[in-house]
Amino acid sequence: MIQIRPVSDLRNKFPEIEKAVGGGEPVYLTKNGYGTMVVLSMEAYARLTDSVEAAFDEADRYALENEKRYTHEEVFSQLRRRVNG
Repeated sequence: MIQIRPVSDLRNKFPEIEKAVGGGEPVYLTKNGYGTMVVLSMEAYARLTDSVEAAFDEADRYALENEKRYTHEEVFSQLRRRVNG
């Protein structure tokens, strides 16, 4: 179940927030009715970022083994083709 709570709960009801994110689900925090941040457990955050870190590691290895470099225009045009088909 999605949990949306006021940001003041982070200070005033931290144990409740901690318990909620411990279940693996994010807690969305609002300020004056608008979303301001998301709180995640370390495990949930790691699941989100591990593939990005692995991609960076692969890119670093590739850069060490190859002389070829791409401009940002080349990179983003390739990404756009992949995303847009």
